[in-house]
Amino acid sequence: MERRLEKIMRAICACALALTVTGCVETAQEVAISEPDPELNFVRGYRSVADECQLVGETAFTGDLLDGSADLVACPTGSAAMASLMAETGAPVITQTNSFSFFSIPYR
Repeated sequence: MERRLEKIMRAICACALALTVTGCVETAQEVAISEPDPELNFVRGYRSVADECQLVGETAFTGDLLDGSADLVACPTGSAAMASLMAETGAPVITQTNSFSFFSIPYR
């Protein structure tokens, strides 16, 4: 009986250790491939005139990213404006260049 209890305790400890180690591993967020900054047509600040995140119009680069039911928005990658936009909208990055991350934000 004592040996069986010892085996069970070892199994529980091994599972707990595996779960702890697995929980500590951070997975990298996958984003589209990075490429040089293309020519972009910035229309205006997205949430306000002074917003670093900009509504983007059609260019050769953005043509396939535009959606008739959503705004295409570009934010400087890693900026506070980008973080707040993601927090407010929950929108994922759809692609990025060296300097900008792009979001497709559905109309409300």
